[in-house]
Amino acid sequence: MNSSPGFVTVVLLMLGQTHGDSVTQMEGPVTLSEGEPLTINCTYSATGYPNLFWYVQYPGEGPQLLLKALRDKEKGSHKGFEATYDGKSKTFHLVKSLVQASDSAVYYCVLSDTVTGTAGGAERKL
Repeated sequence: MNSSPGFVTVVLLMLGQTHGDSVTQMEGPVTLSEGEPLTINCTYSATGYPNLFWYVQYPGEGPQLLLKALRDKEKGSHKGFEATYDGKSKTFHLVKSLVQASDSAVYYCVLSDTVTGTAGGAERKL
């Protein structure tokens, strides 16, 4: 994936759904300048409290775990990215205060149902 120097491109690609549980992200490309804040929205629909994850896939590599939260109100953080599990609003938005060109990647919001062991997700290209 090529990025212009000083710019980061964000693209949402798909929705995921598993056994009635689902993860939703808006679709469409977004280009940010380096140093700008980033929020990637993730809203889920599930019964109970699933485990929530953000995965990142850099160009030419496989997906890797970025951060996770296993219970309501837990905050996951890694490499300047943060996401807080909000069971009331059913959200797990990924936030970074200052994006860099090296953050260009595909980002996946994933939920896992601990009872059935299934997972659903949505992805976003950054």
